[in-house]
Amino acid sequence: MRFFGAGDLRYVILQQIAEKPSHGYEIIKSIQERLGGVYAPSPGVVYPMLTMLEEMGHATVVSEGARKLYTITEEGSKSLAENKAVVDAIFARMDHARSEQGSGRSPQIERAVENFRMALRMKKGPLTTEQIHAITDIIDAAAKQIERA
Repeated sequence: MRFFGAGDLRYVILQQIAEKPSHGYEIIKSIQERLGGVYAPSPGVVYPMLTMLEEMGHATVVSEGARKLYTITEEGSKSLAENKAVVDAIFARMDHARSEQGSGRSPQIERAVENFRMALRMKKGPLTTEQIHAITDIIDAAAKQIERA
């Protein structure tokens, strides 16, 4: 699903880091929660956009180990201000999407499911038989608890 038009995500991310300096993963989760779980931008879209914002001088980055914390710059704040009507329209559309999703799963559940998916994706390299059994046991146990909840 393509939720954002050309350039929209840039303003969403700038607004997010203007409100609170954030890591890429936090930005993805925040957008997903803001949209009521309807959509979450992929890391393959968000991280290159963060790099572009940094190269444009709209964001600065501080490395914290393997993670990077992004903060808006004066130039980024100026861009947000100059495009306030566009930014407001994007966020209004996001709020509308969230309200339309009202009868769906809660954003907290959507976030937890995405955290689960991300944890599985981060398991790099071939897994041992023991790891495969441990992971499937965990997934099966969680499924059973959810069925009974």
